[in-house]
Amino acid sequence: MSRGARFFVAASALAAAAAFAEEPPAGRRAAAPEKPEWEFAATGYWNAPRGGDDYASGIFAADRGPLHLEARANYEAVHAQSAFVGWNFSWGKELVVEATPIVGGATGAARGPIVGLEATVSYGKFDWYLEAEHVRDRADSHFNYAWTELGWRPVECLRLGFAGQHTQVYGGGDRTTERGPFVQFTYGKVTVGGYWFNPGASDQVAVGMVAVGF
Repeated sequence: MSRGARFFVAASALAAAAAFAEEPPAGRRAAAPEKPEWEFAATGYWNAPRGGDDYASGIFAADRGPLHLEARANYEAVHAQSAFVGWNFSWGKELVVEATPIVGGATGAARGPIVGLEATVSYGKFDWYLEAEHVRDRADSHFNYAWTELGWRPVECLRLGFAGQHTQVYGGGDRTTERGPFVQFTYGKVTVGGYWFNPGASDQVAVGMVAVGF
């Protein structure tokens, strides 16, 4: 069994063992937009592309009411750092739509202004998340990056689904759009999970994640 397959099977088994959970806020937010106090969330990823170098990336979010602040490391590119400010808009009760336009910039391996959108649509046990941004690099080049997830919660502690991303961070081959399954489980304010992009392909990527809210 490949490293990506072993990782995904282990994450699935761990998710199935969870018995109690508290549903986290949607998307990258550290707290629901109606909460007036500051809340924070940190998410770490371990990226393991087949045939490439493993590396870590991270996202830190701070939210107070509709205000959303975000910082990232090794996200737009390895050895790049970025920061954003955004404002959350929310509609609906059963069918809930949240949209957070963000503006910011990157420095390091990627430098330049960034505009983007983080959006979530949820209904019952299903949700769809989209994170998209346009990066204008220092060399007068530009790139559209996107990450999306379609998720299902059979129980509150377990989230399963499919994810896709459009990225150039891995730098190997010609593929920039990747797809694959994911699994997450939540216990209290801690979420762990795994993604398996391009399963079984020569350019497959396994991604592990841990998120903590505080």
